[in-house]
Amino acid sequence: MKQALYQQFIERKQAGRKSFAVLIDPDKVDNEKTDQLLLLATEAQVDYFFVGGSLVISSHLDDCIRQIKSHSNIPVILFPGSPSQVSKYADALLYLSLISGRNPELLIGQHVISAPFVKNSGLEILPTGYMVVDGGAPTTVSYISNATPIPADKNEIAMCTAMAGEMLGMKLIYMDAGSGAKRAITEAMIEKVARNIEIPLIIGGGITEPEKAYRNCKAGADVIVVGNAIEKDPFLIKEISHAVHSVPVNA
Repeated sequence: MKQALYQQFIERKQAGRKSFAVLIDPDKVDNEKTDQLLLLATEAQVDYFFVGGSLVISSHLDDCIRQIKSHSNIPVILFPGSPSQVSKYADALLYLSLISGRNPELLIGQHVISAPFVKNSGLEILPTGYMVVDGGAPTTVSYISNATPIPADKNEIAMCTAMAGEMLGMKLIYMDAGSGAKRAITEAMIEKVARNIEIPLIIGGGITEPEKAYRNCKAGADVIVVGNAIEKDPFLIKEISHAVHSVPVNA
């Protein structure tokens, strides 16, 4: 099994280097907008593209990824909302298990159905413990998952959930307040989780300004993911990328 990108995640974490991922929802971009994002991301030295969404109702997932790959060397990692969101043109797949919820379909059920297809895709598979945290507003992911998010002030619940995910064999932990969240995950919760796991920690949802991205990294996030804010203002890519990459090593 390929492990090139996962090894990169591990090496960057061990070196204390923070990463920035731009989230692209194929339903919300056309060719012109994608080209603009690619240009800005390349200039800003973005580390990863995450591609996917809670729905992805359009049929151009493959086309979107091929456009990215033809104009950029930035790795493309699928962030799927369902087992159907798999493309052989990507580099890797976040194989998400919703460990914060109690919906068996998203904990293991859909994985059983998708396993043969995913294994034959040729993608690098990144087993990821996915944790949805209350961001102050109903989100698509909470509605689709039919799962109650972790309360924003329950740091111990988040910590124990992440610890359990790591001990169950997850290679990454992804904490997400959801697209369009009114508030991002607190630094206190991030710090609590980061201090108690050894695997890379990804943080997304509600991050709308460079200062917040910087503080999240200082608190212990290894990868910052921004999508919704960049859809509204693509030029935030440069500012947030600079903020993430300016965090002192081992801060």
